Amino acid sequence: MRFSANIPNFGDFADARAVATVATAAEQAGWDGLFVWDHVVHDKRRRQGQPFGDPWMLLTAAALATSRIRLGTLVTPVARRRPQQLARQVATLDSLSGGRAVFGAGLGGPVEDEFASFGEPTDPVVLAERLDEGLDLLNRFWAGDEVNHHGRHYEVRDVTLLPATVQRPRPPVWVAGIWPHRPPMRRAARWDGAAPLFNSAKHGEIPPVEEVRDLISYVRRHREGRQEDPFEIVLGGATPAEPAKARDLIAPLAEAGATWWDERQFQTSEDLCRLAPVLRRIEQGPPAL
Repeated sequence: MRFSANIPNFGDFADARAVATVATAAEQAGWDGLFVWDHVVHDKRRRQGQPFGDPWMLLTAAALATSRIRLGTLVTPVARRRPQQLARQVATLDSLSGGRAVFGAGLGGPVEDEFASFGEPTDPVVLAERLDEGLDLLNRFWAGDEVNHHGRHYEVRDVTLLPATVQRPRPPVWVAGIWPHRPPMRRAARWDGAAPLFNSAKHGEIPPVEEVRDLISYVRRHREGRQEDPFEIVLGGATPAEPAKARDLIAPLAEAGATWWDERQFQTSEDLCRLAPVLRRIEQGPPAL
């Protein structure tokens, strides 16, 4: 199992210098990755007055401050972005970091705040269609090949985006969803990893082991003959700094098949977007199994 730290892109972490500080501390403390949220306003009422940073600018600062850890978004709502611009941003980060980018993708939310506020579609069927079509385009753009595409939501005529990504055939694509909803996990099974949330565990809470086993079994059944290809199961929550206590919480999840643990603050916590407490937890190092 590998270990990452997870931070929002608002509050103290709207400042790219703060994100670079976190990234440096994470690398020095032995973490394997740093992942950043991708929100424009998040919850407008709750986040009113808070600054937000562009996740790709924040990750650029993290890439310049580090040399080893993986970097990416958890998660980017592909449906509210232009695939061609997104392809450029990810490819640039992958080049700058020497092939350390990870792309986390999902429908995104809260839908009313993040989509309706800007006149974007809110129909979940439309958002899912745009996510799937957008992921297909990203995959083709990242290859550096000529792309011609006439789809339900996107049009591309005679376009080649260079440079291609450093990682081949592409940076890992991890797809998010809320279990036990099945369609997002079927989508994840077509790519390189699943980054589920759980109806039974709020952001920061440890997911139930039995549900994790059910999810992993479901994803494996939908890998369509690709069971031997690398595939990540990315779980997350808040663990105590005491190694023995953290081990007791995470070891059963690793035994069930989880391959990444993403350390998160509770979403309801005032510490969620504050540098000092997040940095303190990161400097204590990842759980040890």
